[in-house]
Order: sequence, then structure tokens, then C-alpha cells
Amino acid sequence: MKMVTVSPKFQVVIPRSIRESLGLRPGQKMRVVEHEGRIELIPERGIGELKGFLKGLKLGFEREGDSEIASSLRSSQ
Repeated sequence: MKMVTVSPKFQVVIPRSIRESLGLRPGQKMRVVEHEGRIELIPERGIGELKGFLKGLKLGFEREGDSEIASSLRSSQ
């Protein structure tokens, strides 16, 4: 765990090893979240960085009851 100091302007420097491992860039936007007594910084990612994010996700599925609903709608008409 790295230790940082809060400046008089409430700024902190993210340690180099963490910046490099996360691929952070100067000027990059971060979401700041207070969660259970701690501060979390979540880097904003460009749409290009999300390419392949859903790779392997199974998109085809059948919901239970779809055929029953469709048949009841047909029979009620």
C-alpha cells in the first residue's frame, strides 16, 4: 500500500507505479467516490479503450415464458 500526502490545496500525487500500471495520462478525468469511509478514484475510459470489453459475452438466450405469452396473445385475438 502506497502512502500519499494531501497538499494545502487538497491535492495528492498518484504514485508513478500506480499511474503506469493503470495507464493514466495527464489531464485524464477521474470519478471520485466516497465509499465506506474511503476515497476511490475511478479513471474515465475512452470508447476506444472499451473495444473487446464484452468479448465472449453470450448474447443469445431464451427467456422463460416467452412462448406462453405469445400463444396467449394469439389466442385472445
